[in-house]
Amino acid sequence: MIQNDQFLAVFNSAHRVMKAENILKRCGLEILLIPAPRALSTDCGLAIRYSSDINDLVLQALTSENVLPAIIYRKESDLLYEPVWHNEDNVDTENQ
Repeated sequence: MIQNDQFLAVFNSAHRVMKAENILKRCGLEILLIPAPRALSTDCGLAIRYSSDINDLVLQALTSENVLPAIIYRKESDLLYEPVWHNEDNVDTENQ
């Protein structure tokens, strides 16, 4: 279940979201890989859920490994997810 004010990091592929999950767990960050809510359009159908207070740590860890999400949302209410960060380049930063 996603609580209001939690963040969801959405990626362009299942491979990238699973790689990001691995990186964040190695860093000891409290995250959870979940099915993406239907209210969000995602390419892979998965998202990483985490508390808003660790957003800077999440972005630092993913930036250092070149595995940035496409977009990060904050849950505002049951059907409203507000974008709070967007990958300006919107390209994969990892050689695939």
